[in-house]
Amino acid sequence: MVDVLSQNEIDALLAALSSGEMDAEELKKEDTEKKVRVYDFKRATRFSKDHLRSLTRIHENFARFLTTYFSTQLRTFVQISVVQVEQLPYDEFIRSIPKMTILNIFEAEPLEGRMVLEVNPNVAFAMLDRLLGGMGVSPSKIHALTEIETMIMERIFSRALNSLQEAWKTVMDLTPRMEALETNPQFMQIASANDTIALISLSTKIGDTSGMINLCIPHVVIEPIMQRLSVHHMFVTHKKSKTPEESEALHARVNMAKLPIIAELGESHLSVREFLGLAPGDVISLNKPVEEGLHIKVGDKIKYMGSPGTLKGKVAIQITDIVTEEVEEHDE
Repeated sequence: MVDVLSQNEIDALLAALSSGEMDAEELKKEDTEKKVRVYDFKRATRFSKDHLRSLTRIHENFARFLTTYFSTQLRTFVQISVVQVEQLPYDEFIRSIPKMTILNIFEAEPLEGRMVLEVNPNVAFAMLDRLLGGMGVSPSKIHALTEIETMIMERIFSRALNSLQEAWKTVMDLTPRMEALETNPQFMQIASANDTIALISLSTKIGDTSGMINLCIPHVVIEPIMQRLSVHHMFVTHKKSKTPEESEALHARVNMAKLPIIAELGESHLSVREFLGLAPGDVISLNKPVEEGLHIKVGDKIKYMGSPGTLKGKVAIQITDIVTEEVEEHDE
């Protein structure tokens, strides 16, 4: 960010230059010196700003789907929103979460590798209390999960992964599958310590209880589809190829469509008096010679030329030519 000097600072700078306290040449020399930027190899930049923006958009949808899902399951007010999307080393993420927390480890085919949905104990136990008939209050002291509590947690968070599948549909079709539920971060190893991860932090509020839900996605897992996270790719509509069954069904529906087919013998202009005076046997003169072919329209387009006649005692039209479409001329 460029610093903007106030008027007093500008006046002081000009006064220092005029009095000789500061040398203009020295200032120019400082500006031309090469500036060195510190780079931390332990915090390698793997995701561009474009990638992080795309991940933010995807998981804003994820937060909305989760809000609807948990509100339905818990039958209470739930509010979830994206707070931050950042990249950091996996080891730093492990050190930032509580020693006792809820870690939902899952895979998402066709991606290779594991991801984790970390739920703060306050939020997880508030959900558990609500599911077991309570008011949705988190206990003052977090205890180890019993077998029944573990099964309930696995079930609710396994279904919550369906929201992740819906959120990622704009990028690719994922099939998330719960692999394990852990409570100790030290027993979870989904990436090496220095591997870069994308951390999506979701602020969660259930009644009066609030906490964080963190989605950890290692860079190595989504590296094969990184190009799909560009803004250009996400907003370009791709033509989806149809399966043979879809093409056959579309062909059958087109064949069933009904269109009016009209054979025009010609045109004639009559006054209202002449029209009202028509009687059986009268002859109407048309604007087209008998030898000239008839226009056959499909809808409002002339598609064929034909000649009138009879077939088995009935009036009929024989198609003599197919009219090719021409570029319509527009009046200027």
